[in-house]
Amino acid sequence: MIVTAQSVTSIRVKGHLVGIVGLQDVMEAMKAGYGEENDEVIGVEMVNRLALKNYIPDSARENYSRALVREFRIFLGQPVSEEVHHGLEVLILGPGCAQCSRLETDVRDMMAEMNLPGELIHVTDVREIGKYGLMGMPALVINKKVVSVGTTPEKKKIRRWLEEAGSNSDPALK
Repeated sequence: MIVTAQSVTSIRVKGHLVGIVGLQDVMEAMKAGYGEENDEVIGVEMVNRLALKNYIPDSARENYSRALVREFRIFLGQPVSEEVHHGLEVLILGPGCAQCSRLETDVRDMMAEMNLPGELIHVTDVREIGKYGLMGMPALVINKKVVSVGTTPEKKKIRRWLEEAGSNSDPALK
């Protein structure tokens, strides 16, 4: 089986980012018959379908089920409660050009130098990037706040933004 970047969707399962192959296809196939079902029925069905192409440990099936139901409800436009994420969340938005790669490297280096825990995700999917409504690439988003668009900022600016965001994140991480 060949897996393309477009067929893998990242979801948060009990605080951890996990890649799921074929999630969009499964949600599309289930939208007509499962929109009114209860969460338990939807979760079991999604886990069973997705386990055909993804490794889902038996001990984590319940956590995957909850996360998949949340994604399905979002897909259907139904209200859901967001999973709480503790710590720093840094996004690089851009198609993977040289500037985007440089920004990702600079941010990763700065987080390592500062010994700052958190997630660093490079979003290359144009649909996901479009949700931010930005007019330039690359863009840097820290804890859901856009801090830079259309440029690769100096490392000292990146450090300042990470320090500010780190001081506002989960106290247990300090």
